[in-house]
Amino acid sequence: MTSGTLQLTGITKSYGTRRVLDDVTFPVAAGHLTGFVGGNGAGKTTTMRIVLGLLASDGGSVTLGGTPLTPEARRQFGYMPEERGLYPKMKVLEQVVYLARLHGFNKTDATTRATALLEELGLGERLNDNLEALSLGNQQRAQIAASLVHDPEVLILDEPFSGLDPLAVETVAGVLQERAARGVSVLFSSHQLDVVERLCDDLVIIAGGTIRAAGPRDQLREQHSAPRWELESSGDVGWLREEPGVSVVDFDGGNAVFDVDEPATAQRVLRRALDGAEVSRFAPQHPSLSQIFKEVIQ
Repeated sequence: MTSGTLQLTGITKSYGTRRVLDDVTFPVAAGHLTGFVGGNGAGKTTTMRIVLGLLASDGGSVTLGGTPLTPEARRQFGYMPEERGLYPKMKVLEQVVYLARLHGFNKTDATTRATALLEELGLGERLNDNLEALSLGNQQRAQIAASLVHDPEVLILDEPFSGLDPLAVETVAGVLQERAARGVSVLFSSHQLDVVERLCDDLVIIAGGTIRAAGPRDQLREQHSAPRWELESSGDVGWLREEPGVSVVDFDGGNAVFDVDEPATAQRVLRRALDGAEVSRFAPQHPSLSQIFKEVIQ
């Protein structure tokens, strides 16, 4: 894959006097899984539809590898909408083959690709079942297969993990990670913040139509980290409550979570802990995506 970065710059969109997107700017790097999170009505789906050309923006630009998107370039995109769009009375394999043929594959190649993809997604035993006979989770897998069958360079998925049990989440996650490893740019939205945090390389948080935070996952965790530390010790660390510059957040015998006023305070705490007992863990505590999300949307 050589498509390069999908770049959104200054995207705006209004409905009447209500502005639903305001200066939305962020990249989706090739070979990266980019998690797009926000509450209901935050602007995620509208942003995705503008990228796909399904909606027109009022301003801003979307480029791929520095080049403005054209209808031909968008044929190399794969899209899974949040609402299911497949035919309920059509057989699963037949349906995915049909979609591959719309992208120009002959029947033999389309069947080979569709079969392999459905098997990869755990639907190998359901190829000849009508879609409506599948569970909602398996229908979701079929929808993902439909978005992938033409081997897209850019993949945009709206709530791909909705309705999936934990095993299915792992299956779908593995498929997306494999595509990213090939160089595909993957943008996916999800309300399941724990899944997003575990999978994605980059994060974009949107609220009220504006981007509140965007960047590499670990960088955002560093930026939004309080000076918070974890201490696990074989001795009682109740003395932390009287230690200057320390604010204890959680305490249980030899284990504690605490904030410090400056890095030197943390080192002083470590020295005192080592003087009194064996220390099995002393490390900075990074915030979860859920904590970052709550912080930036306030």
